[in-house]
Amino acid sequence: MPPKSSRLSLSLLALFAVSFAPPLRALVPDPGPVTPAVPTATEAPVALLVDLGSGQVLHARNPDARFMPASVTKVMTLYLAFELIAAGRLDPSQVFMMSPVVASEWRRKGSTMFLDRGERVRVDDLLLGIANVSANDGAAVLAEGQAGSVAAWTTEMNRIALGLGMTGSYFASPNGWPDEGRTFTTANDLARLARALITRHPDKFGYYIGRAGFDYKGIAQVNHDPMIGRVPGADGIKTGFTNEAGFSYLGTARRDGQRLVLVLAGVENGRLRAKIARSYVEWGFSAFERRQLFAPGTVVGTARVQDGDARGVGLKAAGPVAVNLPRGSDGKLTATIRYEGPLRAPVAANQEVAVMEISAPGVAPARIPLYTAEAVGTAGPIDRVINAIAAVFS
Repeated sequence: MPPKSSRLSLSLLALFAVSFAPPLRALVPDPGPVTPAVPTATEAPVALLVDLGSGQVLHARNPDARFMPASVTKVMTLYLAFELIAAGRLDPSQVFMMSPVVASEWRRKGSTMFLDRGERVRVDDLLLGIANVSANDGAAVLAEGQAGSVAAWTTEMNRIALGLGMTGSYFASPNGWPDEGRTFTTANDLARLARALITRHPDKFGYYIGRAGFDYKGIAQVNHDPMIGRVPGADGIKTGFTNEAGFSYLGTARRDGQRLVLVLAGVENGRLRAKIARSYVEWGFSAFERRQLFAPGTVVGTARVQDGDARGVGLKAAGPVAVNLPRGSDGKLTATIRYEGPLRAPVAANQEVAVMEISAPGVAPARIPLYTAEAVGTAGPIDRVINAIAAVFS
């Protein structure tokens, strides 16, 4: 049966109200004063800026072009680890050893947390090293320790990636070491990964990611994230660089309840990456205004239910329903709720079943997932007859 949809037109004017460590930081390139701006194609061949809450794309350049992510690959390793911790299959207090196999390949290779052959290290420290100093050795030790081999870990990375809808990505290592292009991704895929990382694991994201640096075995190292400590609200996520891939970045910042995610790839050098990352996210916060349409928990529509003890179920968003509009815009908004229906009973509460698309002139549409506001049980024989008769006359 074709998707059901409902539409309502919303008058913008009538309905809506606007709604560290200094010595380490000095090692990160400082491009000087930042002017909010979209990076040019020369500066960033691949660029994407997304509002996490609404799913709106505020700006995109080549979002589906494949590129080598370098150390941004480690975000997939972190996400997989967070998933395993949540499932009870990995514990931060576990201890893994740097095996002779891993040591022969990864000891002191590129970015490192200076692990040695036979050294035992807690998963908690591995995750901090991977997230904040891009530890190649840490990623390999984690992969082998949990999955039995690096190859088995990357197989799981790719399975999880496909489950997130990252159909333009493939991971051949846990850390993004140069591999002649066997590892690749897209900006849209990295935005999907960032959304899952932040929304599914907010506590782990806040604890492990976005620190100014990491001190392990008495060796202090800086986090080379170009926004942390320099852009208000910035809290991660990961830089990448190899000679083969160039400079890339998956970043995020949150202000006043709004979170932006940006992706950059193919940037020429670290100083330019720092400059355009900061100016890009400042442009996102300054060029648009966020308008709240519905408060958290508001039932925004209904979906039909077949063979249920109720003919419909209320729909609500996980948080506030909001949209980003160009500053000064006074256009008309159109909201459409879409779902594959009717839903078949029984229907559980808080089940994602629909999406609200909000469109306005001059901006990409927002797509807000909607969840069932309550449970609907299976109808008895008499209720089914009554519902069938009511459906004929509805």
